[in-house]
Parts: sequence; structure tokens; C-alpha cells
Amino acid sequence: MKSKLMVFLAVLLVGSVSFMYAQVATDTKKAADDTGQATKTAAKDTGHATKTAAKDTGHATKTAAKDTAHTTEKAADKTGDATKTAATKTGHGITKGVKSVGHGVKKGADKTADVAK
Repeated sequence: MKSKLMVFLAVLLVGSVSFMYAQVATDTKKAADDTGQATKTAAKDTGHATKTAAKDTGHATKTAAKDTAHTTEKAADKTGDATKTAATKTGHGITKGVKSVGHGVKKGADKTADVAK
């Protein structure tokens, strides 16, 4: 009778071990499925955030380019105006210098003529 009881307990132990392994396998599958779902959701959220960030970056870049172009155009206009003013002043200075030199040359020529007579 003792041996039958031992065999029965052994069968019961082996049967419960296989049941426990089945339970662990089920729990592992559930955990894997949950992890897969969480990964899928995170990937979607990350993709959406990346797309939004890319759009915002593109918009900021476009705005900065427009602002830079506008500022460059204004600077070019100011540079052109300053160059024109400087050229005008330089031309006026040269004209005055030439007149002064011409007057001096004329006086020198007159004196030379007087001395030569």
C-alpha cells in the first residue's frame, strides 16, 4: 500500500510540475504580447513626435532664411548708398584738387613766361 501511495504522489508531483510549466509559459507569452504592444505604441508615438519636430524645424528654418534674406538685402542697400555717397564725395574732392593744381600750374607757367621774357 505504501508503494501505491508513493507512486500516486510521484504521478501527482510530475503532473503538477507540467501544469506549473504550462502556467509559466502562458505568463511568459502574455508578458511578451504586452511588451510587443507597448513597443508598437511607443514606436507610433515616437514616429509622430519625430514628424512633428521635423515640420517645426522646417518651418523655423524657412522663417530664419526669410529673415536672413531680408536683413542681407537691407544691408546691401545701405552698403550701396554708402558707396555712392563716398564716390560722390571722392569725385568732389578730386575735382577741387584738380582745380587747385591747375590754378597752381597756370600761375607757375605765367611766372616762367615772365622770367623767360
